Amino acid sequence: MAVKVECQTRPEGSKPKALRRSGQIPANLYGHKGTESVALTIDAKTVERLLKVASVNNTLIDLKVSDISWQGKTLLREVQSHPTKGNAYHLSFFAVAGHGDMNVEVPLNFVGDAVGVKQEGGLLDTVMTQLQVSCSPENIPQSIDIDVSNMNVGDSWNLGDIVLPEGVTTQGDPNQLVVSVLPPQVQETEQAEEAESEASGTVS
Repeated sequence: MAVKVECQTRPEGSKPKALRRSGQIPANLYGHKGTESVALTIDAKTVERLLKVASVNNTLIDLKVSDISWQGKTLLREVQSHPTKGNAYHLSFFAVAGHGDMNVEVPLNFVGDAVGVKQEGGLLDTVMTQLQVSCSPENIPQSIDIDVSNMNVGDSWNLGDIVLPEGVTTQGDPNQLVVSVLPPQVQETEQAEEAESEASGTVS
């Protein structure tokens, strides 16, 4: 998924706090000319809309810097947020053109209702929720689906079991556990409650 964002270069000598008070969010663009970076400002409402649809290291963003006539595809590399208010106060973008395959993080999307959960009372244990993959900017998947419908109690998926989209690879350990269906916890819970009851009965 690609989204479009328009911004401007940051006025020289401007203070970040003053920019935020005026409704502008400071940002930086890296990678468009080697190690050179450009200081930017983006309208706060534009940032708010962007963060509703874009994820760090996952969403391709068509960034336009209107006052220097630069436009290109970027990844959102970092979002710094206010420690108490939670709102974004600085963004970092990385231009992807000419950089070949990118390392990005993609969410794992577990779909379906596992048989072992629905019929056997088990618990779906999702050990991994994101996966680092390598691919071209145009092939970045929004998510990777894993169908758990046929999983019974005791079944598991390892990293090597995941079918990745064409052009997408990962360097992770193929034996790394991704998701499993654990046995029902009823008996363990009852034993814990009985032990707790016995312990409380011995208190004078």
